[in-house]
Amino acid sequence: MSVLDSKGTEKQASVGNQPAGGLTSLCDVRNIGVVAHIDAGKTTTTERILFYAGRTHRLGNVDEGNTVTDWMIQERERGITITSAAITCFWLGKCINLIDTPGHVDFTIEVERSLRVLDGAVGVFCAVGGVQPQSETVWRQADRYQVPRIAFVNKMDRMGADFDRCVGEIATKLHANPVKVELPIGAAETFRGVIDLLEMKAIIFDDATEGKEFTVSEISGDMLETARLAREELCEKAADADDDIAEKYLENPDLTADELRRSLRKSTLAGKIVPVLCGSSLRDKGVQQLLDAVVWYLPSPEDRPALEATDLKSGAKVTRALGADAPLTSLVFKIAVDPYVGRLFFVRVYGGTLKKGQNVFNPRTGKRERVMKLVKLFADEQTEVESLRTGDIGAIVGLKGATTGDTLCAEFQACYLERITVPEPVMFMAIEPKSSADKKKLEESIDLLASEDPTCQKRVDPDTGQLILSGMGELHLDILVDRLRREFHCEANTGRPMVSYYETVTETGRSEFLFDQTVGGKRLCAGVTVEVSPRKRGSGHAVEISSAARRDLPDEKLAGSIEQGLTNGILTGVLARYPMTDVLAKVVAVSVTDEESATDVAFVTAAVMGFREAAQAAKPELLEPIMSLDIVTPPECVGDIMGDINGRRGNVQEMSMRGDMQIVKAQVPLAELFGYATAIRSLSRGRASYTMEPGEFAEVPRTVREKLLNR
Repeated sequence: MSVLDSKGTEKQASVGNQPAGGLTSLCDVRNIGVVAHIDAGKTTTTERILFYAGRTHRLGNVDEGNTVTDWMIQERERGITITSAAITCFWLGKCINLIDTPGHVDFTIEVERSLRVLDGAVGVFCAVGGVQPQSETVWRQADRYQVPRIAFVNKMDRMGADFDRCVGEIATKLHANPVKVELPIGAAETFRGVIDLLEMKAIIFDDATEGKEFTVSEISGDMLETARLAREELCEKAADADDDIAEKYLENPDLTADELRRSLRKSTLAGKIVPVLCGSSLRDKGVQQLLDAVVWYLPSPEDRPALEATDLKSGAKVTRALGADAPLTSLVFKIAVDPYVGRLFFVRVYGGTLKKGQNVFNPRTGKRERVMKLVKLFADEQTEVESLRTGDIGAIVGLKGATTGDTLCAEFQACYLERITVPEPVMFMAIEPKSSADKKKLEESIDLLASEDPTCQKRVDPDTGQLILSGMGELHLDILVDRLRREFHCEANTGRPMVSYYETVTETGRSEFLFDQTVGGKRLCAGVTVEVSPRKRGSGHAVEISSAARRDLPDEKLAGSIEQGLTNGILTGVLARYPMTDVLAKVVAVSVTDEESATDVAFVTAAVMGFREAAQAAKPELLEPIMSLDIVTPPECVGDIMGDINGRRGNVQEMSMRGDMQIVKAQVPLAELFGYATAIRSLSRGRASYTMEPGEFAEVPRTVREKLLNR
């Protein structure tokens, strides 16, 4: 397939699995993700990338349910991305490992673990909606992992498209430094091309081919002055971010395209700027230029900072080398269940080479495992390979003990990488099999789903004995139940979704507990002193045993029993049997009167009971999830909507205008948002819309707390 580059010369797209000339080094690899708010056009953009790169020969459409990356039946039915899909294509002789991520907040873990292993990202923004709530979330996730980004302002052909406003919001809302490398020619129905500010050429897309072909020409007179001023701004921003180019800029402000390209790449890799392009993916306009920008500005694996790890033996921070000759260092960032080959362990190789039949070491389990099979991925298709080298993203078949976030490395230089941050579930439902014979099958199927998705969690209610399924929202739970039915053939009865409350403590409490009973003719006796204290909100829970307590144990193995008892106490809570969070449980002393009676069971029980007494003394409180709500409404409906928010125990944080629509940002407890879609339609006569995402956990007001504890 012949296409034109931005200079107007013909270039050949690399087709299939091998680029022209082959790969010679890590600098030929780009590991990137496409991230954005829901409906910004991520999947459509990915489809066009695959088409122009020669990996597909037809254009998939989200509405028709025939896209490559949205391969799950639930994705095609709902028209949304649920799971991140990895694919490989080639452009300008570079290998692009691409991951299309979900935009819905319920599946934010997919974005989190993808950004953990990617070197760069393309942020897609709707030219009408601008920077939307989930755009801010994924941007913060990319900031956390210091991932360089470029921005693509999509949907320039839609009514209300505003390129400059969108770029302004990237600066103000995301605190980034956007640099325009293109300008749109027209907007909405008049959008017909872009101006390449580096080459100072107009790229006009051919409407007859829906933008698949384009011509490169001189900039027309009515746009020339605007383009000249924009290029001056581009050169100025490049000089501000790059000291090397600043000297040339002072001598001659009109920098060449090649000088700008090298400078923009350097500054993008350093996180100082975000190059901004524009187009319309659905109309095939601007995607080829976006592919050029991916190659020009986003990093290869060797451009990223040195890989930091923790040495398994010493616990010290170490730097692991890249390259095929380095010791193996890789990270399992995702697990998927394939009906034909079993579990696929998605892996990013940071250093060394991962080979079929090789033994790898898992520092978390302390065990080695054999790699039975290696595959490269193209959405739901796999191609078996003999090895994965440094910089590659692929999957392993045949592992047994690995979980999401595990490091696989060389045993003689064992180390572990930073694990992936998993958000706490905010909603749960009771689930039970339709027949008692299916109970085991249901539990095993949920375990498989939980191994795929760390935000899917199960527990047994200690009071009712019911199996509880937890997730990130109503949609997430609905998808999980649907997958149980379709993929695992488990028919189940479910309760209505409910808010996932947590418990915490607000002060420090201490308890001395002695467990001394005779069970089955054998005495069990163990004493512990437990101290429970609050931790920073959002930090989760932790258990510790003091060094003095460890010295008094007759057997070091009993420390594991104490930790298990503390963990059990945390998971069952003390107020209403909700799991506890943001607490530190520490055993500061132990007492043993008879070594034979100091058994595992004795210490587990003593730790559980001691923890509960200490937690009760530490003034426990209930926590509820608070959602960040973004409402887009006509101004005349604002009063009714704000009154409704106040009635739902919410607080309005900010108000602004976007065109002729009012934007209301609010914080509202999740418990008050059931049925909100119907309510907001009624309040605005169907004209308002909203999005929400988990914000934080906050203490439940006293009146609500009493109601929850007494129901």
